[in-house]
Amino acid sequence: MATELAESYFPSPQLTPRDGDLFNIDAALTEEERAVRDSVRRFVDERVLPIIGKYYVDGKFPKELIPEMGELGFFGANLPEEYGCAGLNNVSYGLIMQELERGDSGIRSFASVQGALVMYPIYAFGSEEQKRHWLPRMAKGEVIGCFGLTEPDYGSNPAGMITRARKQQDGSWVLNGAKMWITNGSTAHVAVVWAKTEDDDDSGRSIRGFVVPTDTPGFTARDQKGKLSLRASDTSELVLQDVKLPAEAILPNSGGLKSPLMCLTQARYGISWGALGAAIACFEEATSYAKNRVMFDKPIGAFQIQQVRLAEMLTEITKGQLLSLHLGRCKDLGTFTPTMVSLAKRNNVNIATDIAREARRLLGGNGILAEYASMRHMANLESVYTYEGTHDVHSLVLGQAITGFNAFK
Repeated sequence: MATELAESYFPSPQLTPRDGDLFNIDAALTEEERAVRDSVRRFVDERVLPIIGKYYVDGKFPKELIPEMGELGFFGANLPEEYGCAGLNNVSYGLIMQELERGDSGIRSFASVQGALVMYPIYAFGSEEQKRHWLPRMAKGEVIGCFGLTEPDYGSNPAGMITRARKQQDGSWVLNGAKMWITNGSTAHVAVVWAKTEDDDDSGRSIRGFVVPTDTPGFTARDQKGKLSLRASDTSELVLQDVKLPAEAILPNSGGLKSPLMCLTQARYGISWGALGAAIACFEEATSYAKNRVMFDKPIGAFQIQQVRLAEMLTEITKGQLLSLHLGRCKDLGTFTPTMVSLAKRNNVNIATDIAREARRLLGGNGILAEYASMRHMANLESVYTYEGTHDVHSLVLGQAITGFNAFK
């Protein structure tokens, strides 16, 4: 029995642990999963890392990477092949998110929003016509999407949204409202916008999703200015003023707050992996620096305080990887829950934030320079700590699961 369990969890071939992989987690991945991870790693090493520091300082997203990301199958990678997607399992999808965020949170956020927050709701709640029309082009990166849920006054409480969709006598819709902190907002060709309809009754279906081409009259996107985090990411405010949409713009199978929250669960799953990528980048940078930076006649890595820092980083990364890997296996089996995702997102982003800060400190004065990655990751992770459900909100989700009491109201 023990042998069978070991063989099922550690597929052949048994690999020699890599540096920083003391638990041989690599061996728990299938050959295909490792191949996916390694291909994304090469893309990040060759195409992202050489340029991302400058884009971060300039406050721009490297749009020239989009076609290549589409060609490599990063967008909606865990959605079915019949819609032009890669059809990968959820562990492979998670590894894609990990490697993209090893480059920068803004790169992972772009892919995460495209796949988990725009392609997924069209796949899960859309008509067959909507799926055929949008998904293949979005998978290729020919069409960029954004997700309009958060509002200026309703972040952690999306149920309070004031954006409204009024149904007209001919079956068409008119949308009015505003959305805030929208990744890809100024780049997007299409937005999945969530709005309350007039049938706000006990059915709980009043919140519906709409597919809104961004060139529709009355739709505008404004860049968010003054960001000190996620600078290499397009973040916008959306304004909808009498936006007229045809009847077929609604996602017919959406209904209630559960629908957008299902999308957020998909994105949070990817974030639990992505944050580890940022942590790995900081750990590797700190380790290399500690071995080569000489102070008081020896490398600083020879001092106890820096070794303790590195040991804590490696420990937390290993725990986080095992957590996300198990969650990914559960997701592939259909046994995962939103509460499990809350725990993984909360834990992994929190430890990544701590690791980035400690790596920055190990780097000393050099740690504030853009040529090093740790402070960029540190600043980015403060946003990741907050978005897709703040750390505190996920704490209350877990608290309710533990006690049975709802602390939100």
